[in-house]
Amino acid sequence: MSDSSTEQSTTITDSGVDQSKQPHHSLLSRLYTGTGGFDVIGRRRFYYILTAVIVLVSLASIAFRGFTFGIEFEGGSQIQLPAGNATVQQVEDLYSQTLGQEAVSVQTVGAGSSKTIQIRSEALDTDQVNKLQDSLYTKFQPKDTNGNPSRNAISTSDVSETWGGEITRKALIALAVFLVLVTIYIAIRFERDMAIAALAALFFDMSVTAGIYSLVGFEVTPATVIGALTILGFSLYDSVVVFDKVDENTRGVTHLNKRTYAEQANLAVNQTLMRSINTTLIGILPVIGLMVIAVWLLGVGTLKDLALVQLVGQIVGAFSSIFFATPLLVSIKERWGPVAAHTKKVLGKRQTAAAGGVVAAAAAPSYAVASGTPRSRSTASAPQPGARPTGKRNKRRH
Repeated sequence: MSDSSTEQSTTITDSGVDQSKQPHHSLLSRLYTGTGGFDVIGRRRFYYILTAVIVLVSLASIAFRGFTFGIEFEGGSQIQLPAGNATVQQVEDLYSQTLGQEAVSVQTVGAGSSKTIQIRSEALDTDQVNKLQDSLYTKFQPKDTNGNPSRNAISTSDVSETWGGEITRKALIALAVFLVLVTIYIAIRFERDMAIAALAALFFDMSVTAGIYSLVGFEVTPATVIGALTILGFSLYDSVVVFDKVDENTRGVTHLNKRTYAEQANLAVNQTLMRSINTTLIGILPVIGLMVIAVWLLGVGTLKDLALVQLVGQIVGAFSSIFFATPLLVSIKERWGPVAAHTKKVLGKRQTAAAGGVVAAAAAPSYAVASGTPRSRSTASAPQPGARPTGKRNKRRH
């Protein structure tokens, strides 16, 4: 049986029941009960296409737009002065008039009496720095901590690009060690296929987060690197939670003939869906608070780099654990091994039973239909997505 036919045949439906006569529940009710019939695994081809499109857009943005690297990675000079009555536009104009070139960026940092204007530019020599300081002092008369106009209130510093390169090198080493340890843990705690699916989801999370960062155009700073490393843990945490439920539901599934591995995995997705949503919402609320209060109200611009990467990473991580990692795990399982053989056997029995049910229905006496006697549900129908299997109860004889 080919992979495409397996995916189509394992779509979780219930052809033996008139769905119009079944009770319908609200979306929230289905989410909280965990048995609401969200057919994630059966529609995995759609989610594969959606995932591929998102990744391609992200990679295209990285390739053509690139990143806006901060001064820590490209090197240069940084000048700070108390804002006072000065505006960003005035400082930009004065910079270009004094040095005959444009600054890389001019932004305000902080709020109230501690509000400062930060200038980032290409590396300046001593004469250029002195000339710029004189112009800034003459124009704006910045005051020191005692409230007196002082040229020393204007601070300057030079940043070498080697510092940012060293941070990047250490971050890549930490990432490699992290991935190796996580792969070993998941492979031992669960199994190899789950480790492969988790790493694929992790690649999706990192590429999409980087792509959105490229699209928005925020500067890549050391805070961005730190934020990227923190979302790795969240992404894998959510995947491990779902995989733990999949492992619980599919334990011994190859010894049963009622359900396939895909159907049990889909049940696990339904059971953990609300937990993933709640965890993500609780996680992003402090990040949104950080962006609103620290960045917009207090003007701490350096925190927006950390906040954006964490916000995007948590949302993307929750999506990938449900709609990519678990479907990918099922696809790997159904391609070879005992799960593939078991799925083929279960679906074959259902087809045989369905064919037998059609023949039996055709041979049934006409009076049964005329009298309105309900036909029994076909045993060949697959369980509804998320529905727990039901069995016949043996009556106790007294």
